[in-house]
Amino acid sequence: MSERNREFEFTQRDFDFLRKMSNDRTGIVVSDDKFDMFYSRLSRRVRTLGLRKFSEYCDYLKANPEGDESLEFINSITTNLTAFFRENHHFEYLTKTVIPELVGKNSADRKIRIWSSGCSTGEEPYSIAMTLHDAMSSLAGWDYRIMATDIDSNVLTTASNGIYQMERVNGVDKKLLRRWFQQGKGSNTDKVRAKKELREIISFKQINLMSDWKLRQPRDVIFCRNVIIYFDKETKIRLVDRYAENLKTGGYLFIGHSESLFNITNRFELIGNTIYRKIK
Repeated sequence: MSERNREFEFTQRDFDFLRKMSNDRTGIVVSDDKFDMFYSRLSRRVRTLGLRKFSEYCDYLKANPEGDESLEFINSITTNLTAFFRENHHFEYLTKTVIPELVGKNSADRKIRIWSSGCSTGEEPYSIAMTLHDAMSSLAGWDYRIMATDIDSNVLTTASNGIYQMERVNGVDKKLLRRWFQQGKGSNTDKVRAKKELREIISFKQINLMSDWKLRQPRDVIFCRNVIIYFDKETKIRLVDRYAENLKTGGYLFIGHSESLFNITNRFELIGNTIYRKIK
């Protein structure tokens, strides 16, 4: 986007300030080629606040470092690309290997706990919920729950409502779609909503992975897909170690297809297809 076509002045100095703030708050490393993306995503905030240029927006954030706008800033720049049953081999492995293993290991307390970290608009945790319900349908008395978290409060609202445009579920198997979603009526016929049975086993919470968090109980499985790819190596090492601390020994960590824990940690062994198991 050329300078003359921009509504607001946006300088390299503005960009450097904003990407440093992004890194400080989220750990995300913003490369030089994201200059136009930052302008595109944040110009709406400049306009909403009635400011004339990005330097004024930077000054506004400096003057209100813990204000509501800092949350709007994070919501605007975080990427939320997701889909139902994305990287379907992970859900097949969950069904065929992980859940049967957990049924054996957790037979005493009959509980299964899964964390969807970086859940975006909710397609991942709802996919996990469908997988759990179907795999556990013949077993009575089990308590299985999913905690789904993201830094972006806007996508969490969408996720907790469980309402999606019809095109978002086009790739979902028709049997699953009929079983687990309700189609809207009247003006909402182009939307579907996840049924109560799915929504009630998922708890949505806001977590900044760079903040001082610790789970009350370790999880059996953590999905953290297409999250660590945005961090530098030092941050990846620290975050993966914290995941290990919050995962049971023998528990599973699922990461994105373009991610790897090579030279990041020795606490996990690679099972294959970006599936890792905690060994210590």
